[in-house]
Amino acid sequence: MADGYSFVVVANRLPVDRTTDEHGEAQWTRSPGGLVSALEPIVRASGGAWVGWTGAPDDDTGPAAVDGIQLQPVPLSSEDIDRYYEGQSNSTIWPLFHDLVEPPVHKREWRQAYEAVNRRFAEATAAVAAEGAAVWVHDYQLLLVPAMLRALRPDLRIGFFLHIPFPPVELFMQLPRRAELLRGLLGADLVGFQRPLAAQNFLQLTARILGLSPQEDSVVYEDRTVVARAFPISIDVAEIDRIAASPGAQREADRLRAELGGDRRLLLGVDRLDYTKGIEQRVEAFGELLAEEAVSNDEVVLVQVATPSRMRVAQYQQLRERVEREVGRINGEHGAVGKVPVHYLFQSRSREELVALYLATDVMLVTPLRDGMNLVAKEFVAARRDELGAMVLSEFTGAAAELDDAFLVNPHDVEDLKRAMVAALDASPDDRTARMRRMRAHVQAHDVDHWAREFLDALGVPVHT
Repeated sequence: MADGYSFVVVANRLPVDRTTDEHGEAQWTRSPGGLVSALEPIVRASGGAWVGWTGAPDDDTGPAAVDGIQLQPVPLSSEDIDRYYEGQSNSTIWPLFHDLVEPPVHKREWRQAYEAVNRRFAEATAAVAAEGAAVWVHDYQLLLVPAMLRALRPDLRIGFFLHIPFPPVELFMQLPRRAELLRGLLGADLVGFQRPLAAQNFLQLTARILGLSPQEDSVVYEDRTVVARAFPISIDVAEIDRIAASPGAQREADRLRAELGGDRRLLLGVDRLDYTKGIEQRVEAFGELLAEEAVSNDEVVLVQVATPSRMRVAQYQQLRERVEREVGRINGEHGAVGKVPVHYLFQSRSREELVALYLATDVMLVTPLRDGMNLVAKEFVAARRDELGAMVLSEFTGAAAELDDAFLVNPHDVEDLKRAMVAALDASPDDRTARMRRMRAHVQAHDVDHWAREFLDALGVPVHT
């Protein structure tokens, strides 16, 4: 479109992956994930564009139209990936925004690369946005983009949404060039967070660091009013329900139940292998329950799916080694021939396979040390059309504020984890069903489409699908 696009999404990744077919021809396939599910139909209906990286280093692919969406790739070199993505984004900002679960690393060359890549994203967006267009920027990799884009295109309506937690004042203050990050976000008209406290933290920082005077949910900056508010993200409930209702998923759930558990009750964790997810503490708690004979290998089995993540980062490699060592110890001490207490799967699973696991499970364990939302918790609830199953849920997830009928737990406290696991296993069928029914009603009423529409309505953008 010569005059640009009236709605533009900006995210670290494009909503598609480049794949090669059997003839060696490159093609685009839709990426999995809730963000794509929520925004793809809105972008398509508005004839919009999506600015992002293809996911491959040194990929100079040009613009392309796929399924009614204009893709505007931003190329990243191998050095960009090392410094901007693995460095500043995932080794500095990620751990600091997750309450220092691991210590963040601060390097000047990472910050410089982060600024340079953010500028490239802003310039690519400015080039494709129509006069007066609405632009929605996403997540911690692009915190500087709103202000950079505002400087290039003051005519735009800009929204920003942070998918991860936003830290309290005393933690954010540790960041080098902290004022620049705040000013970056203040380039937006609307800044969205998962939880109200995160929005409050942000507004308090504008007063503390920049000397501004926030009022309720907004602050005036450079003669503009910037609104900061919570918009808890959700999932594509209809898609999860469709998969859960399919005969294939139900057959697979029966097979998994028989193969993994036999007549044992099944506990399940599904996480990226990340130090924020509390996998170590969860496995430790289960091992102690076995040692104390509060549960038995003949009665209960733990299945932990750990999706490989950021394995080029040393902290993640070390985490993998620690988890696998502890799983081996537990299985060695408490297992029997042909029957281990922990099935550990360090591998990616398809959405269909995960839903089958959700259906096979007696107790879902969602126990991150810190998480902006945690969509696995909502997926599990959406999948349980039978209104059975229980969930142990960390208090330090955004989901806990919405799904308080779960068995809430402090994941830093191994004794509390043990208590919650036993309570969920011992809950009566009537109690489990009542809890699940209430959680399902909430998730069904607040799906990912509701989230996107609520944000865009607050931004003043008409939604067409």
